[in-house]
Amino acid sequence: MIDLYYWPTPNGWKISIALEEMEIPYEVRWVNIGRGEQFEPAFLEISPNNRMPAIVDREPMGGGPPLPIFESGAILVYLAEKSGRFLPAEPRARADVLQWLFWQVGGLGPMLGQHGHFHLYAEQKIPYAIERYHQEALRLYGVMDKQLATREHLAGDYSIADMACWPWVVTWKRQEIDLAGEFPNLRRWYDALKERPALRRGFDLGKEGRKQLTGAPDEQGRKHLFGGKAG
Repeated sequence: MIDLYYWPTPNGWKISIALEEMEIPYEVRWVNIGRGEQFEPAFLEISPNNRMPAIVDREPMGGGPPLPIFESGAILVYLAEKSGRFLPAEPRARADVLQWLFWQVGGLGPMLGQHGHFHLYAEQKIPYAIERYHQEALRLYGVMDKQLATREHLAGDYSIADMACWPWVVTWKRQEIDLAGEFPNLRRWYDALKERPALRRGFDLGKEGRKQLTGAPDEQGRKHLFGGKAG
């Protein structure tokens, strides 16, 4: 059984989608990031970077005591290895999946996160920052679109690389990206994955918490989400 420390955000969706796709039993441990629960000492024992998602595997591979893991990319690799699914064993195919997974955790997620922050949430609108991250978002979408022009998924068969990237593309409307007009291959991939029942179950987990993603956070939420620490 996996304990999933979760809130419905793109990074959280990566793991709920993976658990559903891999058919691994899990229990949700809600971490309301708008109310500062990510700073509580018990959670910091699991995720010292005070970020969700995180997991605790009560029956880890190799046995032993429960195993905590933080950082979404590390969690996806662990779950894929535990389940034996969505991460190939063959070295070249495995490398292909891992490079696109790390492309997401090092580029797509952080850059779209910065674009969303400056474009949607920052109280002080800084034109340079908005334009800089908007152009980087477009560049990254273009990288995905080019990759998907000749293949159905990002790295061969459907994999944890797709599970990592799809939840960030979900934000395309709020990011004001013309997905259909500018990135048709990406739109085809996005729409096809959206029809996967397991992906939908993972994405729908905690729908009621999504109001934090579709509207400006309140004063308390801003302190916990953007202030860097509880105080």
